[in-house]
Amino acid sequence: MSGQMDRNEVLKQKLAVLKEEHGDLDVAIRAIEGSTYPDQLAIKRLKRKKLLLKDEIIRIEDELTPDIIA
Repeated sequence: MSGQMDRNEVLKQKLAVLKEEHGDLDVAIRAIEGSTYPDQLAIKRLKRKKLLLKDEIIRIEDELTPDIIA
């Protein structure tokens, strides 16, 4: 059981890091969009990375949520 607890702790830490990175990307995208000549390619790349991070966040959250048999 302690192995499962350790795994959950690792997943929670990874989740926190991913959420922080996701927020940082949000800030970066807004900064680029607010510039005089926004680099559309850079914005597109950052948004794609943000979507990939969101998918990973959802996957980890699903893994951390216990299955409830109704």
